[in-house]
Amino acid sequence: MSSNFTLPRPLRRSGSLPPSRTVRVVVLGQGAVGKTAMTVRFITKRFIGEYDPTLETIYRHETSISGDVVHFEILDTAGQEEDTLLIEEKIKWGDGFIIVYSVTDRCSFDEVMRLCFLVNHIHSGSKKGNSDPPPMVIVANKRDLQFDRMVSTEDGENLSKTLKQPFYEISTRDSCEETVAVFHALYYEMMKQLNSSPTSFRRRAVSKLMEKIPKIHSNSALGSTGRSFSFNSFRDFLPE
Repeated sequence: MSSNFTLPRPLRRSGSLPPSRTVRVVVLGQGAVGKTAMTVRFITKRFIGEYDPTLETIYRHETSISGDVVHFEILDTAGQEEDTLLIEEKIKWGDGFIIVYSVTDRCSFDEVMRLCFLVNHIHSGSKKGNSDPPPMVIVANKRDLQFDRMVSTEDGENLSKTLKQPFYEISTRDSCEETVAVFHALYYEMMKQLNSSPTSFRRRAVSKLMEKIPKIHSNSALGSTGRSFSFNSFRDFLPE
């Protein structure tokens, strides 16, 4: 799957599925693996390589996928060590998850299994009567940095088979199409689960912590330099 970016055929929409849908996506992974660059590449089609790794943002972006108008809310996490309350709130907020590592960083690869386990554990505890794991895709980023590679494609494929999750190896820098394919593939995974388990995507209340994360609308606030203004990190909003 890492070298073939043909998307799965979309499921036929039933009469009860609305033509417009809001989905919440959480992008997880260690710092400096390219989470923000990948998110901004998907939204703006531009590659911007430098970001403040301590900032967290919810990007709002509307696009069309197989005839559906999809409203993405994408939580770009900082990827730093944080307490249990913070990570639980973020994971409970999400409908689907993109777990990112860099092929140049073995530690970020080793973190993927822990993050997948954490997502499954938190979601299984918050959804009574539903044991299905939430939709996830695993992404190996920075494929263009071949001379710095520390994680092979085979390593990523074997991990995805173990975790039973879709896997994509991409270069955010070199390919906008590959980046878009990741988000579209996650959307199809979400719709597949919705068809098999309609209660999976009941809209959940948003905690006060999540409401404090700054939000950027892609059609107005993203300038040519990516994030067009500065703001405090999510941690700054926590009580002392």
